Amino acid sequence: MPDVIRVLLVHPLGEETVPVELPAGATILEQLDRLLAHDPVPRRSPVLAAKVNNAMKSLHTRLADGDRVELVDLTSEDGLRVYTRTLILVLARAAREVMPGCVVRVEHSLGNALYGEIHFHRPLKAEDVARIEARMREIVAADLPIVRHRYRKTEAAARLRDSGRADTAYLLERYVPTATVQIHTCGPFIDYAYGVLAPRTGLLNLFKLRFYLPGFILELPRPDDPTTIPPYVEQGKLANIFYEAERWGRILGVRTVADLNDTIQSGRIGDLIRVAEAFHEKKIAQIADLIAANIDRIRIVLIAGPSASGKTTFAHRLGIQLRVNGILPVPISMDNYFVEREKTPRDEEGRLDFDSPDAVDRELFNDHLTKLIQGEEVELPTFDFLTGKRVFKGERVKLSPRHLVVVEGIHGLNDALTASIPAGRKFKIYVSALTQLNLDDLNRVSTTDVRILRRIVRDNQFRGRSAVDTLRAWPIVRRGERRNIFPFQEAADIMFNSALVYEPAILKPLAEPLLAQVPSDVPEHSEARRLLRFLGYFLPCGDRDVPATSILREFIGGGCFPT
Repeated sequence: MPDVIRVLLVHPLGEETVPVELPAGATILEQLDRLLAHDPVPRRSPVLAAKVNNAMKSLHTRLADGDRVELVDLTSEDGLRVYTRTLILVLARAAREVMPGCVVRVEHSLGNALYGEIHFHRPLKAEDVARIEARMREIVAADLPIVRHRYRKTEAAARLRDSGRADTAYLLERYVPTATVQIHTCGPFIDYAYGVLAPRTGLLNLFKLRFYLPGFILELPRPDDPTTIPPYVEQGKLANIFYEAERWGRILGVRTVADLNDTIQSGRIGDLIRVAEAFHEKKIAQIADLIAANIDRIRIVLIAGPSASGKTTFAHRLGIQLRVNGILPVPISMDNYFVEREKTPRDEEGRLDFDSPDAVDRELFNDHLTKLIQGEEVELPTFDFLTGKRVFKGERVKLSPRHLVVVEGIHGLNDALTASIPAGRKFKIYVSALTQLNLDDLNRVSTTDVRILRRIVRDNQFRGRSAVDTLRAWPIVRRGERRNIFPFQEAADIMFNSALVYEPAILKPLAEPLLAQVPSDVPEHSEARRLLRFLGYFLPCGDRDVPATSILREFIGGGCFPT
């Protein structure tokens, strides 16, 4: 065996590589200083993990000759996941030490923070949270090692159950097929991690923990500025929709992946699907009733939401419920009001930026909406994406008192796009997939993961795109959402949660073969591996019981609405 190996240090944003010689058998952590000395990236935060040959790895990983190594810090989504996952472990340990016997549950995200609850023999108090934060900072200051262990699954489950993690133990015993599993310890605290963790607690010195009735909020840095905690912005409407999702989960009896798997295994999935779909239908009917009750002033309904949130099917189903109320919807797509191609703005990399508000001809859009509200006839345009030109095909529209304009578009919540329309004449709806499902008490199912799986399946079925294509475009999509959708979500009059608690089981058999085709020599391989690992905890389920009107049909096919 050679004494020295040669690895290639990879720049995350390009093809640049730097060869580095290291002692054979060394771990990344042992040789991190030498790697950083050759690092082509200026670091603004500590290195937390690495991608080795396009696979996420712990810094405890031993390198081999020829490995391609990309160091991962807080400036990437991968790094933020590692940081968050490890910080939750520290939070859970601190809470157990401050409040012995308590159960920590991480529920959902809120902006750049996580909301969770601590279940104890009495209600949580602000001073409890302050003591937990102080203990977390002591653990971080001590720079304690986070140690990996490999156990037989039965032994790992027994240890987790003894430490109060019965939910995780049950999932391992019933639904993890491997004979051995990886366990992490931090001092006396033991946990099963669903991904890579940082090697030491001393890397986690940037966070805030505060009381948020009835639980807590854990504030985190963001990849675009990993050196500070941004000011927390209250998102009351989003919080309420998450609370509603949790209530639905309790009614359905499905809070975790194991609960869903049990439902599938027992043959009760059909009933679960029907009740989940009934929740959606009831909510859509309530929104239509609210619009109908205010139809004397509301003339335009604006529907917006992030990619793969199910806006199109929602709009169709809302239209049906509006008709039940005697209202005739007139659908208008904001995309048909794009400026012509030569006027389309470009992003930082020089690509055409269709997500920019400046990509829409606001003057024409507002002129048409104003005329329609005033009872005038307008000829609606159609945007030809092949030629990059707007064309008119004789589609004329004039509203009667029974008609209502329904606009679907990325900028629906941004008043700058409908500046000529008084606020009282508009009704704004935010649609997003906010899952209520958790892997276990400490690990939530990310709403973003559900949306990317929806999009991977839809893009392949209806647009002929591979999983690599979708994964490669996803960071650009996410950047557009952060700029043009999320800042305006609290301006919505109402929010609709399009997530369905059963959908990962339906998406699993459709998404897994697509993700498995992602080659190991492309950067997207790392994300494909992560999503495959995530789907591995779910039992698969066929779509026989999914109704043709379901929002999920927009992504898996077989629906009754045009997409």
